[in-house]
Amino acid sequence: MTAFARASSQLPDRTLTWELRSVNHRFLEPHFRLPDALRGLEAPLRDLVRSRLARGKLDATLTLAETAGQQGLSVDLERLDAYLAACEQIAARLPDSAPLSPLELLAMPGVVRAAAPDPEALAEAAQALFTTALTSLEETRGREGETLAGLMAERLDCLETEIADVRSVLPELLALQRRKLHDRLRELTAQVDGDRLEQELAYLAQRADIDEELDRLATHCQEFRRVLAGPGPVGRRLDFLAQELNREANTLGAKSLGAATTQAAVEMKVLIEQIREQVQNLE
Repeated sequence: MTAFARASSQLPDRTLTWELRSVNHRFLEPHFRLPDALRGLEAPLRDLVRSRLARGKLDATLTLAETAGQQGLSVDLERLDAYLAACEQIAARLPDSAPLSPLELLAMPGVVRAAAPDPEALAEAAQALFTTALTSLEETRGREGETLAGLMAERLDCLETEIADVRSVLPELLALQRRKLHDRLRELTAQVDGDRLEQELAYLAQRADIDEELDRLATHCQEFRRVLAGPGPVGRRLDFLAQELNREANTLGAKSLGAATTQAAVEMKVLIEQIREQVQNLE
């Protein structure tokens, strides 16, 4: 969601410039900085942003730069007369003072004013230019999203490899656990009931069975890919799936059968955390 866009438009008497900056945010949060003459545009511009963006903090700034020549200027004669009257009063007290030149009078605040633009035309031009800038921002965010999607797909590849590796060694790990338990029981001097032993073995095997966790991890990975490749905003859905992946990886680690599954669970959690960090950058 991090992006920048800039668009300018030249009117007969001034230049309009929009600058849009978008950064990561869980929700959509637009902020506008507008000239006083265009404050009324904020509500329709917010509606336009909401119709096209789903997440991110957006800062939008519009600046107006006057570019009028002499034909676009007017002199406030009343203000000029007030300055002249004040100068005459000062000159009466300071008879040796030099008279003011016309250029000095023109530099007085409020003497020269730029011709006021048509407010409706100005608002229409500002809104059209904002649409152009917003389109450019969307294109930038789209390119970033494609890059992030590729990075997350790579992490999913690694995650699915870890799942397959654990699944391949799972029968061997269960058999090893069973042998270890038999060996420990043989060391006991007391007689052990065979049926009770089988019941305990079945109970331990059930507790150590991680097939369900592996199946859910694989299913979540498939759904993650499907959503990632789909249209429209996907960030919130992927954020939920990343949380589910992390939950299954935690359960897998808690039911670990040995160093191999423990290490695999740690690697999975690292990959999932990397995915979750990138999901925050998606719309």
